[in-house]
Amino acid sequence: MPDAVLNRPPVHALLADGTTVCIRPVTPADHDQVRKLYEEMSPENLRLRFFSLSPRSAALAADRACAPAHPGYRALLAETHGQVIGLAEYDTAGAKDEAEISIAVCDGLHHRGIGTLLVEHLVSAARADGITTFTADAPSENREILRLFADLGLRTARRFEGPEVRCTIQLDSDDAYLSAVEARGRAADVASLEPLLRPNAVAVVGAGRKPGSVGRAILHHLKAGGYTHRLFAVNPSVNHILGVPSYSSVSALPKTPDLVVVAVPAAAVPATAEECGKAGVRALLVVTAGLDADQAHTLLATCRTHGMRLVGPNCLGISHTDPGLRLDATFAADHPLPGTAGVAVQSGGVGIALLDGLSRLGIGVSTFASLGDKYDVSGNDMLQWWESDGRTELALLHLESFGSPRSFSRTARRVTRRMPVLTVDAGRTEAGRRAAASHTAAAATRTMTRQALFTQAGITATRSVGELLETAALLHSQPLPAGTRVAIATNAGGAGVLAADACTEAGLSSPPLPTEVIDDLLAVLPQGAAVGNPVDATAAVTEDQLAGCLDRLMRHPGVDAVLVALVPTAVAAATGDDLIRALTDAPGRRAKPIAAVRLEQDLPVRLLPAADGGTVPSYAEPQAAARALAHAARRAAWLARPLGTVPELDGIDTTRAQEITDTFLAAHPDGGWLDLRPCADLLACYGIPQIPWAWAETEDDAVLAARRLRGPDGRVVMKAHWPGLVHKSEQHAVHLDLQGDAQVRAAFRDFVTRFSGLLTGVVVQPLAPRGTELFAGVVQDEVFGPLVLFGLGGTATEVLGDHAARLAPLTDHDVHDLITAPRCAPLLFGARGNGPADLEGLEQLLLRLSRMAADLPQLAEVDFNPVLATTADVSVLDARVRLVPRTPHDPYLRRLR
Repeated sequence: MPDAVLNRPPVHALLADGTTVCIRPVTPADHDQVRKLYEEMSPENLRLRFFSLSPRSAALAADRACAPAHPGYRALLAETHGQVIGLAEYDTAGAKDEAEISIAVCDGLHHRGIGTLLVEHLVSAARADGITTFTADAPSENREILRLFADLGLRTARRFEGPEVRCTIQLDSDDAYLSAVEARGRAADVASLEPLLRPNAVAVVGAGRKPGSVGRAILHHLKAGGYTHRLFAVNPSVNHILGVPSYSSVSALPKTPDLVVVAVPAAAVPATAEECGKAGVRALLVVTAGLDADQAHTLLATCRTHGMRLVGPNCLGISHTDPGLRLDATFAADHPLPGTAGVAVQSGGVGIALLDGLSRLGIGVSTFASLGDKYDVSGNDMLQWWESDGRTELALLHLESFGSPRSFSRTARRVTRRMPVLTVDAGRTEAGRRAAASHTAAAATRTMTRQALFTQAGITATRSVGELLETAALLHSQPLPAGTRVAIATNAGGAGVLAADACTEAGLSSPPLPTEVIDDLLAVLPQGAAVGNPVDATAAVTEDQLAGCLDRLMRHPGVDAVLVALVPTAVAAATGDDLIRALTDAPGRRAKPIAAVRLEQDLPVRLLPAADGGTVPSYAEPQAAARALAHAARRAAWLARPLGTVPELDGIDTTRAQEITDTFLAAHPDGGWLDLRPCADLLACYGIPQIPWAWAETEDDAVLAARRLRGPDGRVVMKAHWPGLVHKSEQHAVHLDLQGDAQVRAAFRDFVTRFSGLLTGVVVQPLAPRGTELFAGVVQDEVFGPLVLFGLGGTATEVLGDHAARLAPLTDHDVHDLITAPRCAPLLFGARGNGPADLEGLEQLLLRLSRMAADLPQLAEVDFNPVLATTADVSVLDARVRLVPRTPHDPYLRRLR
């Protein structure tokens, strides 16, 4: 068993009721506690666990669990407040890939998910050990353990053997299991957030007597906002602050609050948190900034020990606008308007801007959380809360970091199918980083990685807070468009031109209208109207005429959305016409999205009240309206596409691949680039096609290799090689079109002369046929996991940086997106009359590359450049693989940070 598995650090996780437990390996020092766990069980539970009653059962079980670690055996315990409340163990008994499992849970604590959580962690550890199957024997009347196994989400078979049941559990990590783990985690997470977001009492620690302190401002907000439950201040110097009763300490409060707001100096935060934990507080909101590393560590450790959820530190606060609660524990200038948008931010300033903007638009806020330094509660937590709260219809995020991106991605994919999830793609520019780069790690910018996450999860990523609010206004008020075709109507030709340009730049289209629609429009519009697209209704258009025009555009099946660009005119003013009413008063207008552009508008976006009780977004700039419509169209397309699946692949030898990896890292503890032969062997383990090649260290060997590998035209390629060589073309370390023995010998001698002291040998390959040179690669991001890149290859990859990226494991949809996203994609589909490339072969290469990255966390970087795609096949012409020592990490394992 790997040392990394045996020495896994303790982790904290949530039970079904939202309480926190510590999951950790059993040690010899736990013997008394483990023995006590069994000794305090009822006789019936002991019989169900051990099949019989024996006075020595508890001692023997403790001896086994607490013995020194040895291969094939693993024991994990769950503890809270220093008390062992559960134990799970497996024993291979010498078997290679099968282990027997047993579980024990403290009497009185059943049905809280302790056993299930322990088994999940044991499954993760077993997979890392190469174990594929668990077995368990149980009395047939032990319904609880049988239900636990059945509900895990793993493939389980039962075989009845008299009064006992033999359970066999396959440890496949498929989507069914991940979904089951997600469902359990979601329920536990939401339960743990109840004391934070729906507290039965709140106390503010650090509210001063004089105006100006953050604590006093939050206390004032809570009282003025009408918090409906009990509110306390903690300040030993006074009896009341702002009319709120004040007490000397948290422990002196007449009622233990669910939530305590901590607004004390950084040095006092750890002690305050400890006092809260001992008093039984369930959640902390720490607005204090400037904690040093020791203070931060102590704060989080205290929260974990006492099972408190934590928002912050260094944050603006939280709000919950439910009329039955009215919790506003922030120091923002105003109370947020109650509404349907959930908001989570890391920046307090961005939070204030979003609260103000959503209130001004009339969308309002359901729940707001300023996460600050995000020690605990994260965007993932808030998504799961909004998914289940029954009030939130729109989720807005501003996240500067991700603790568990793959877990976040799975949550976001699920939530985004129920409501729009919008974010600001913050930190897009990275000084000194180039999108165009010659190897995968340099090409994979953090921006590219983040955008891959957003795209795959269906998250609407905007570039600014303003764009976020503009898009939220449209998604809140309008249906989604069926496509990208926009009809533009205007009463001023210039405004229509601006709107048409904006639509094209946003990726929308403004197709010409068919003859029958043109005739209908001419029949209702004033003389002189131009009825192309844009439709220029002229300044003489009346309210009724514009309404008739819009009705006809809405009914046309070739239009997915309507954009109306209006400017105020003296004609409309003189006749008393209100052209805006043509947008807002017409019945049945909500079948397709409609948006207004009013160039004179003072605010970037407004929501105009409509006659049917809805609203219509109005923008000051056509670019804003077009961007919002484009985001809506992309969301509609994402929702319309079926969920992707990770295809099954044949010919995969994961065991051999791991052996190659382990062998290399045993010889190179710091990692490095694989030599040519093991690199080729690794690719072969995943069925990745490579062009034939031969290694030569002498001139004669190179000649013999060339004779063996010459293609039909008799030509070969020779590439110099030495450890660390990256840019062969820049080093002029490649000779092409070599014919005959004499040219091969001359090329070899040239390398020996120019690269004396470096050259370790040469690679000889047949000259590849004509085709498209592509680039494919992987980089393991420390936070996001493996990222697969694809794009134009050869020397052009360094100049153009034409790459797309998706996070592994790739689904069939992800592969399609990767192939079609780069600018070079038309070359693969037969542009310039060359015929389409072998797209199926290209898909297989990317899927196999993704599988390799998902299987091997030690795979730090992979470069396939070039990959040659012809009409007949796809093959890798040059491959480089870099390995580093890295402990396997289960991104979906339930645990708190």
